[in-house]
Amino acid sequence: MRPRRPDDAAGATRTPAAGRVDRLTWVLAVANLVAQIGIIVTGGAVRLTGSGLGCSSWPMCEPGSFTPVFHEATSIHPYIEFGNRTLTGVLSVIAVALLWAVYRREPTASRPPALRRLAWLPLAGIALQAVVGGVTVWVDLHPAIVGSHMLISLALVAVSTYVLVRLRQGDGPVVRLADGRLRALPWVLAGLAAVVVALGTVVTGSGPHSGDLDEASRYALDPLAITRMHSGSVWLFVVAVVAGAVLLGRRRDDARLDRARRVWPWLLGVVVVEGVIGYTQHFLGLPEVLVGLHMLGAGLLTVAVTFACSAFYTRRA
Repeated sequence: MRPRRPDDAAGATRTPAAGRVDRLTWVLAVANLVAQIGIIVTGGAVRLTGSGLGCSSWPMCEPGSFTPVFHEATSIHPYIEFGNRTLTGVLSVIAVALLWAVYRREPTASRPPALRRLAWLPLAGIALQAVVGGVTVWVDLHPAIVGSHMLISLALVAVSTYVLVRLRQGDGPVVRLADGRLRALPWVLAGLAAVVVALGTVVTGSGPHSGDLDEASRYALDPLAITRMHSGSVWLFVVAVVAGAVLLGRRRDDARLDRARRVWPWLLGVVVVEGVIGYTQHFLGLPEVLVGLHMLGAGLLTVAVTFACSAFYTRRA
């Protein structure tokens, strides 16, 4: 066991935010993360209400009209789909404001260019998502495109979480805080989490919620078999999380890992809640509300995993 050293404790436990990011920039970064998770939930609402083709074209909602056209046969679906598109605009405004803040507000504006360039990724991802969203409509909600839409959103959640981590870190070289068996843990955790969410989109793509009652394109796969594969990957992930908790507990005298130990209970909590929702929705026949909560849980799980993996590294001031 590595003994606690005063210099390790100072480098790992002191609050790194002081003098590195102003309040407005921090608030915008948090708002960006919240909005990235929120767009997953609203996108899920579009699919779960059968509003995926509520707007029949893109970028216009209807041919010749940017907004839904009201007539006697108009349902609520075009307005749900258009509302989600409008929220993408709100998300874009937040991302642009964050980009302005990191370039114009001190002390962030004087920090290394690599940090400021990181703030471009949420905006670039939003632009990519707009294109993928259009393709989703053009291909009548093909499950592969719908699934990629979700995976890109989760990647943007991870990036937005890392922006928060990076804003509070120093600007020196990356320092690994773990050694021995803990050294591989963040890589294992991230890899298993990626498998879990990827298989989750395949489960969705073979299930009943296609996003539109008339365009029910699904993977030609056995939903039960795919669900079991997804469940197996989840249990592997759970084993990795529990193993990490045990190893961190055994290294409680190592002050460098204090941040990881603070994050781990949150990760465990999110994993348990998401697992309970997942099994409950399966045995109840995938009710829409629980599926939506499961999508929210996927976003929160991505946040927790990103914080957990980042806790094994730091940067000196």
